[in-house]
Amino acid sequence: MNARTASAPRQAASPGAAARDAGAADGRREFAFTRDDFERIRKLIYDHAGIALAPVKFDMVYSRLARRLRARGDRSFTEYIKRLEANDAEEWETFVNSLTTNLTSFFREAHHFDSFAKYIKSNGMQPVTVWCCASSTGEEPYSIAITACETWGRLDPPVRILASDLDTAVLAQAEQAVYGDERVERLSRERLQRFFQKGTGAQAGRVRVRPELRRLIEFRRINLLDSNWNITTPLDIIFCRNVMIYFDKPTQHKILTRFRPLLKRDGRLYAGHSESFAHAADLFRPLGKTVYARTDASGE
Repeated sequence: MNARTASAPRQAASPGAAARDAGAADGRREFAFTRDDFERIRKLIYDHAGIALAPVKFDMVYSRLARRLRARGDRSFTEYIKRLEANDAEEWETFVNSLTTNLTSFFREAHHFDSFAKYIKSNGMQPVTVWCCASSTGEEPYSIAITACETWGRLDPPVRILASDLDTAVLAQAEQAVYGDERVERLSRERLQRFFQKGTGAQAGRVRVRPELRRLIEFRRINLLDSNWNITTPLDIIFCRNVMIYFDKPTQHKILTRFRPLLKRDGRLYAGHSESFAHAADLFRPLGKTVYARTDASGE
């Protein structure tokens, strides 16, 4: 789950479905959708995933979930919500995937990767463990892996990357490590040649991340609200970018409280460009633009 710059691929809706969903804006909806329905859905996604849907997301929620009603053959949102409240495990997964936003690009907010490379060097080129806790379709963890390879000057650097997300669909895409040419067009020719394999034949117009990079990353579904993340510690780096914007301040503070003991005293926490952890000054202090250290860390 991550709000980033280039839209992750979603299955295209049929023209008829698109027209039905578009009708939500002017009241011509296929399914009745009341404020009570919306509030029940807001509570379900908040209780399960900590996501705080703003009231302005009313039409977005209708548009995305109307597709699920059609797919499941439900005749109303009341019927669909009852399905969720009955703990339909398969639908719960799709429900969460439908309401999360997965936008990403390679080397977005490039100063974080420069900071990561500087951290590796200042740490004496020692082995590094990283948790990327909103990996989406994989561009962020692969950017981390590329940075590590470039910094160590080898394709098998001593780095271990855990890449997690709430959305199982995007994790599957990330593990495939295949991208359209348009997704890598901003990368330098050197990076493309060194870290990607160009598709041919039926795969023309696509690239695959080199297997050496893929071996550096473990992909796993993790809900930040789960009581046990099963994270091997200590961590040198946590990338938690454009995730906290979905949570209210109390939920953010609870998550940051759990991050702190996982992170080495001299570790780094990277946040998204629109995120600030000023309300957690008891836990983390800023080192620069959306870069944080533990409050008990020494130096810069």
